This record gives sequence, structure tokens and C-alpha cells, in this order.
Amino acid sequence: MPETALIAQDLVRTLGTRRVLDGVSLTAAPGDRIGLIGENGAGKSTLLRVLAGTDEPDAGSVERPSDLAFLQQEMVYDNKTTIADVLDTALRDAREIIAELDRAAQELSHAPEDHNVLDAYTECLARAQRHEVWDADRRAAMILGGLGLGHLQHERLLSSLSGGQRSRLALAALMIRRPSALLLDEPTNHLDDEAASFLAEYLCGLSGVVVVATHDRAFLDAVCTDLIDLDPALDGPTRYGGNYTAYLLQKRAERERWQRRFDQEQEDLDALRYAAGVSAYEVAPNHVKRDNEKMGYGHAGGRVQNQIARRVRSATRRLDKLERDQIEQPPKPLRFSPGVFITQAEDEILLSLRQVRVPGRMTMDSLDISSTDRLLVIGANGAGKSTLLAVLAGALDHTGTLARKPDLTIGLLAQDTAFDRADRTAREIYDLTLGAEIAEKVPLDSLGLLAVWDQDKLVGELSVGQRRRLALALLVARPPELLLLDEPTNHLSPSLCEELEDAMGTGPGAIVLASHDRWLRSRWQGKEVRMHGLEAG
Repeated sequence: MPETALIAQDLVRTLGTRRVLDGVSLTAAPGDRIGLIGENGAGKSTLLRVLAGTDEPDAGSVERPSDLAFLQQEMVYDNKTTIADVLDTALRDAREIIAELDRAAQELSHAPEDHNVLDAYTECLARAQRHEVWDADRRAAMILGGLGLGHLQHERLLSSLSGGQRSRLALAALMIRRPSALLLDEPTNHLDDEAASFLAEYLCGLSGVVVVATHDRAFLDAVCTDLIDLDPALDGPTRYGGNYTAYLLQKRAERERWQRRFDQEQEDLDALRYAAGVSAYEVAPNHVKRDNEKMGYGHAGGRVQNQIARRVRSATRRLDKLERDQIEQPPKPLRFSPGVFITQAEDEILLSLRQVRVPGRMTMDSLDISSTDRLLVIGANGAGKSTLLAVLAGALDHTGTLARKPDLTIGLLAQDTAFDRADRTAREIYDLTLGAEIAEKVPLDSLGLLAVWDQDKLVGELSVGQRRRLALALLVARPPELLLLDEPTNHLSPSLCEELEDAMGTGPGAIVLASHDRWLRSRWQGKEVRMHGLEAG
């Protein structure tokens, strides 16, 4: 049997009072690797669950390959399960196919002329070849090693593993199966650079269908043959051919066309308003004709007035229609508001570290940050990146010397964001924190960081990602002289990540950023400092 396609038609799914999927269709043929992108809440995980059959749509239909595997963000194995149990389950299909092929071969040896027996053997052999069953055990070892799990003893219980290790084991189990269709929800969340590259190479070698929801732009660029943008659009979700780089080019051209169309429409509106206004003045009842207008006017005046009146009516009708149907202005990209410190001396030293230590967590011999710096902090997990940012923010005790410019304003976007008043809405927190003047000048709605339906939720009801977006909104609206960003692209859609990175290039003040984001790091134009744990310097 050949690989089969995954086909979804007119999917509708409502969660609570909000329609998350509204007429979404998708066709994924064998060899297609489709990336789902969009803001949090756009419906990526919901669509994957409906495609997988773990959630039923309110309307629409899905045709899926029988051999489909789905990686959810939640772990599906019991804590009392061992690694060996997970691997046995993953290898079960391959072993069953081998046993079935052996049985078919024996039957064929006894009845070589029987076409039905030959067809059954041929079909089983094709399945075995497609799933590479003879290579399954070696593949399992290779996949465990590629995902950083090769050193783990197979007798270990899942309860003894870290959350990241359990997530990688669940991913490994699906990869070992080598299904005809693979659905992945944020598969790179717990992968380092090498493991993410290994996964990308593996997926590119599959002959079946892959549908993946992820914020990892480098992964999208390496893997995808198509991208589907689930963010709200006039014509619904849009499919873009090519990888992430191709998507960016198409989106840029699309936005430029939108802007040109908007600008042309505004010019047309101005021209119609002028035409209607001038013509209306010419036919006004009390408009007194000048001497040079009176000659011949009595004979033809009525006809001329009627022609002008028709022009007024025509221009007014066109104006009314265009004003009623005019397109919206393209949303402005995310930008930091100008700071009050914009006139500060260029390259002024804002902060200096000397022989700073946080016992057991970080050491930094020397670091100077100037007013124009863009500094990227890189290093492995546990190397001290977040610790360094907390020290710079003055939020962590340390030894050594830390000298700051007097009255230096510092803002920190931490990975764990909390607000004192969980009983306030996001909009209230925004307005109260910034004050009426700034909140009116830079409305929360204008930043595109929180969905409209989330802005009036209590802060205590917001997700971790939504709270981080609110914290980022406060920093964007009133940027400090020194902005510290710890994994700022976490919980942002690819398009918002692009806008944030562009904004950092032109934003006021100095920026120190810690990030694992491979796409961001590959395009970074500023300085870098690498953390090596207690040996950092």
C-alpha cells in the first residue's frame, strides 16, 4: 500500500464561547512537511488534535492515514513505566510486521502459484520496506543518542527522569515507529541545538506526511515544504509554499502590497472628497457668479448646473462606497516608544562588573555595558545566563563589584513573570503601571502582544506566556535605559519575534539578551558574551 494523504475539509471547532477553527481546510500529501504558525490561541494545537482524532470537530471532516502518530505537549506515559517499556511499545509494530512477513513467506513457499498469497506477501513486504523494520533496533539506538538519551539505563522509571527527558523520550518513541503521518506539537521545546538539528534531518528523510506546530523559526526553515499561517486574515488561514525564509519574503511582499493598496485608496478618498466638496460649492444655491461667469450663463445655466449636480451625486456615491468598503490600515510593527533619555551621551558606560560571583551559579570577571550596546548572552542550560541578567537587574545577591550610572533605569523581562495584583485585569495593570498619559499614547491594543479577548482577563487567569507578553508590553511602552531580556521570543509567534528583533535594532537604550533561539542567534549583529558556568569570564 502506498503512503496516503491527510485531508481535512471545513473544520470548525469552538472552545467555550470562542470559535478557534472556522472553516479550516488542509491537504497534506506524502512528502509534505507542513508547519503551523500563528499567535498563541490561533488554533495550532487544536487543529493538530482534530487532525489526530483525539478531538472531534463541531463541523467538517478529516481523512487520515491509519498509521498516524501524534506528539502532544503533555506526556502520555505513566510514571511507573520504564524506558524499556516505552521502547518495546515503539518497536512492537516493526516486530509484528516482521512476524507477519515470515508467515506470508511460508505460505508463499507452499503455494507459489496462488495469486492471492503472492499479493498478500507483496503487500506485507512493501509495508516492511516502507517502515524499514529490519533496521528498527539500530534506528532506536541512533534516535536515543541523537536526542541526548543514549546514556540512560533502560530499567529507569519515567518518574526518575526530568520533564525534558520524558518529553524527548516520547518524541523518540514516535520517531522509532516511523509512521505514515506524524503530527508534532512544539517538538523542539526541550531540545538543544544538536538534537533539534538531528530531528530536522530525520523528518526531511521521511516519505510520509509531517505536520508540525512550532515557534522555532530555524526548525521551520530547515524542515518545512509549506507553512500555514493560522492568524486571522480576510480569506482565512493562508498556505505559503516553501520554508520559513520563503514565507518571510512572501509576507514582506504581501504587506508592501497591502500598504500600497491602502495608500492608493486614501489618495482616491482625498480626491473624491475634494471633488465632491468643490462641485457642491459650485452648485450651491447662494453661490454668486462672477462677471466672467455670467456671459452666456442664462441660456445654458440650467444645463450646466444639472451636469455639475450629477457629478456631485456621482462623486458622493463613489465616496460613500469607498469609505464603507475601504481596507484597514496595515497594523504597525512592534516598536519601542522613544525614551526620555534619548539625548544621553553616546557610548556612555551604564554598568560595569568586576569579579562578580554568585556561589554555585555564576562567575563573571569583567563586563562593561555602554548606552548603545546590543549584547547577546549565550551558553548551555545552567551556564548562568539568567543569573547574570538577575545580577545586572539588581535582583540577586553577589560578591564582587557592580557599578551603575546614577539613576540608571533598568527593566528585566524574566522567564517567570508575576504581578502583585492578580485580581486586576491585564488592561488595568497596563494603565495603572504606566499612568494615563503613556497608556493613552501607547494603547495596549496597538502593540499586538495580547489578544483582545485576553486584555480584560484577570492577571491571575492568564497563562505564563500571556503574563510575559504583558510584561513585555510594559517595557515596550516605557523602555528603560538598560533593557534585560531573558528568552524574549518564548511564547511569541514567528511574526512577532521578527518584529521584536527589528525593534531591538533601533530601540532606545542598551539591550542585553539571553536566548537559545537559533534563528535569532544566527542573525545577531551585536556583541556576544558566552557563559561557561562557574568559569565564565
